[in-house]
Amino acid sequence: MKRAAVDAVAAGKPVNVCFGVVLGTAPLQVKVEQKLTLGMGQLILSRNVTDYETEAEVDWETEEEGQEHSHDVPGGGTGSQSAGHTHRTAGRKRIRICSGLQAGDQVILVRMQEGQKFLILDRIG
Repeated sequence: MKRAAVDAVAAGKPVNVCFGVVLGTAPLQVKVEQKLTLGMGQLILSRNVTDYETEAEVDWETEEEGQEHSHDVPGGGTGSQSAGHTHRTAGRKRIRICSGLQAGDQVILVRMQEGQKFLILDRIG
């Protein structure tokens, strides 16, 4: 009877939120609330904590070049440029977002109902 009551309460709470600290990334290990260390087999990573590529609309100038370099010139050939200039870029561009976890990151985890898998939702702060 007691077990049935405990199971009924647990069924009403499908997930638990907990906090952890990334101990290392190769392999990924997260220590949860001072008592449990999780490995990759138990972790699901959200996009918030991974490196990924996406497209973005950009409109910016590059940083100033510090060395002489050359450019392709329309109509053929190359043209040499002296140091001290920038380049304008605009439009839809493919970029890499570097959001991968690092040792020491504090993370928010969601524990699945069965307790076997943990979703790393995001970093704290």
